[in-house]
Amino acid sequence: MPKSKEPPTSLLIFGKQSRYLREKRDLTRRELSGLIPYSESFIAMVERGERPPKPGYVDAVDAVLGADGLLCVLAPDVSEKHHPAWAEEYVHLQAQALALHVYCTHLLHGLLQTPEYARAVFGCLRPSLTEEEIEQSVQARLATQKLLTRTPACRMTFVLEEHTLYRKIGGRTIWEDQLKHLLKLSELHNVQLQVMPLARETHAGLDGPMTLLETPDHHTIVYVEGQKGSYFLTEPDDVSVLSHRYGTIRSQALDAEASRAFIQRLLTGES
Repeated sequence: MPKSKEPPTSLLIFGKQSRYLREKRDLTRRELSGLIPYSESFIAMVERGERPPKPGYVDAVDAVLGADGLLCVLAPDVSEKHHPAWAEEYVHLQAQALALHVYCTHLLHGLLQTPEYARAVFGCLRPSLTEEEIEQSVQARLATQKLLTRTPACRMTFVLEEHTLYRKIGGRTIWEDQLKHLLKLSELHNVQLQVMPLARETHAGLDGPMTLLETPDHHTIVYVEGQKGSYFLTEPDDVSVLSHRYGTIRSQALDAEASRAFIQRLLTGES
């Protein structure tokens, strides 16, 4: 399976065409940003194919650059989707997974998030998202959570770093509701949550987060997500190494019962 860092061809084509039209009119990106309600940095990202243009952006640029509808006809192919372009393939695979094994390091996985927690997470992103973008992202994230109760059930394990449970993203009320939600999820027969304690003196997961996903044809792939993109590992040697590593991470974490007790203590202020 190919890596997913390269922008989709449709975005690259749109970006090149809009840049050509801008330069043909002898406009800099800064000058164009003065004519439309979008920043110079946003224009640059669209022209490089790094970010899908909003429908309003397409209309504005088409008009200002005198494209006579050339850019507008491309809008259905390049308009902003609920998920980043590089994550679309993973979202599709996740929805069909037979099993999912996740190690989280910085925040709670999207499948585990309450709507309020997810909204607070997207509100933390920089560059900032608009309220509309945040809401679209939240709804897209919630849609993926159908996997939790899907029939046939997807077998899921999550290893959560202890510090992600302490971080009160969105404030105390949202944090408390999120912990209660984790306790409810831990009661699902197909979901197992484990906490990796800060007190561990050995840790097999220092290289960062990962997801092991079993496809409908019983192949395991590894998904690794970073700051500006993501990639899949499918070579048997790589999958074997990371499967073993995940097994070690789970053995180093608290078991499911102890993890549930730990979350309950956080809620009561005992930990």
